[in-house]
Amino acid sequence: TAETIVIFNERKIRVSPEGIFVIGFNRDAKPIARLKLIYKNGQVLRKILSIIERKYKIEKIVGLPSAKVSPPGKVLARIEFEAELVSKAREIDTPAIHFLQNWVWPAEGRISGVYGSQRVLNGLPRRPHYGLDFASPEGTPIKAMLDGVVTLAEDDLYFTGGTIIFDHGHGVSTLYMHLKDVDVKIGQKVKQGEKIGTVGKTGRSTGPHLDIRLNWFNVKLDPASVLKLN
Repeated sequence: TAETIVIFNERKIRVSPEGIFVIGFNRDAKPIARLKLIYKNGQVLRKILSIIERKYKIEKIVGLPSAKVSPPGKVLARIEFEAELVSKAREIDTPAIHFLQNWVWPAEGRISGVYGSQRVLNGLPRRPHYGLDFASPEGTPIKAMLDGVVTLAEDDLYFTGGTIIFDHGHGVSTLYMHLKDVDVKIGQKVKQGEKIGTVGKTGRSTGPHLDIRLNWFNVKLDPASVLKLN
């Protein structure tokens, strides 16, 4: 119940009136996590969670403009400012439980990039890819995977171009990037399946595609864990 206190890796997290709570693990999670439940009657339950290591693929991408691989100094302030916008949107913690819906695909298209893969850009190893890519033609409609509230809607971020973030409750958020058209505004409530924009090639992108991200606060999760991939 909501009267149970849940502490995950020393962080107290939200519990719904029905006793629902969310925890998540990213690509480089430590092999052990700690979960503590403190019940209303004072009973304490401690759990040690063992995390199984996954193997990830390497992707090599060549032909990117050098300024996108190693951004020039004059845009570093912009990049830092935009990263802070995204981080703040992901820290929102509301009581909604939209994440319990059956998730729907955001766009028609082939899966062209997967979570956790290590990208080598113009021969330089870069940070792992934390999203799921859909190879779709420019202008393809993008649908909301869940009910949610828009917490960020930007037409032109340096790396991600047209970008939308939704809050789905308990720190769960989704991000859609490289959009040609952004059809929603901050604060807007969107229903699952609603058109929110179109596929583009904005930001750091070698061609039209949709890159989606799934987060629990700032913990980067695998979108394939909630989407049914054919």
